[in-house]
Amino acid sequence: MFTPSPVHEMIFEQKRIYVKRDDLLHADFSGNKARKFHYFLSHDFSPVTQLVASGSAQANSLYSLSVLAKQRGWQCDYYVSHLNQHLINHPQGNYAAALANGTRIIDISQLSLAEQYKSKHLDEVMEHIVAQHYQNNASVLHIPEGGRCGYAEFGLSFLAAEIIDWVITNNKKNLAVFLPSGTGTTAAYLSKQLKLQLPKKLSQRFTGPHNACSENVNIEVLTCSTVGGDDYLLKQFSSLIDQVYFPRVLNDGHKYHFGKLTKRCFDMWKSICSQGIEFELVYDPVGFLVLKAFLASNPQWQGDILYLHQGGVLGNQSMLSRYQRKFGCD
Repeated sequence: MFTPSPVHEMIFEQKRIYVKRDDLLHADFSGNKARKFHYFLSHDFSPVTQLVASGSAQANSLYSLSVLAKQRGWQCDYYVSHLNQHLINHPQGNYAAALANGTRIIDISQLSLAEQYKSKHLDEVMEHIVAQHYQNNASVLHIPEGGRCGYAEFGLSFLAAEIIDWVITNNKKNLAVFLPSGTGTTAAYLSKQLKLQLPKKLSQRFTGPHNACSENVNIEVLTCSTVGGDDYLLKQFSSLIDQVYFPRVLNDGHKYHFGKLTKRCFDMWKSICSQGIEFELVYDPVGFLVLKAFLASNPQWQGDILYLHQGGVLGNQSMLSRYQRKFGCD
């Protein structure tokens, strides 16, 4: 359904790195949303009439799910823990686009059981809401926050295949695929699929006396948490894949809170965008800050780095507005 995304180059910390431009996959399903929602776009869900999902009011998944529902003729109900009054008064970015597509964005803090939900994680709250208000009906498709479900592996298997083909075509021997993580779904399934597919692809490519070449090719997924720290991310991995497939989790000594505005994140974003590629303003600054720390602490590392651009730049409009209000950034 999606043609392979291109790979571009950029200079970061005086090192040439590669950028896998999944942000260019599709106007409505860019980046990891194209990969995680690929299954829903390419399979029959004829009994479904309603899509129920949850997350942030500025999440990239909100817009993509609103498009999915509109294309399929489904009603989309999207639950958020809290709606910012400024965003309600001045709709923009993913929030405004989802509303235009007919999505109902429901503020959990305004529901009658809001007090009961306060101490619970969003996933737990949604399980209760779906059971009570949608009766787990076959006509209802519930997609957990960030697309964290087994269906996501389908699309990420295609991404893994594209990366392996690029590695073989360009004769790369030691590649680190780096991406920042929210729920960790993309990193988890990508790591698993790379480890499953690489030996098969190499054995098909290198046969006979040259089969030894396959032993010299290594691809590892590196990631970092943008939400709740390393322990949270590892817990997410364990709910999706076996430990043998876990990506390597990096950090730079800072704990990042989703969507929290910091001057160092904004400055990093301005720096990486100066080379002609627009990056996303929530995840990518954290990713590049952690990647910078990794390169600084591993000066002798000789491998190549492929940074996975996971799209989401539509959300930059609302994020820039927040940065301008807080720091006067432009």
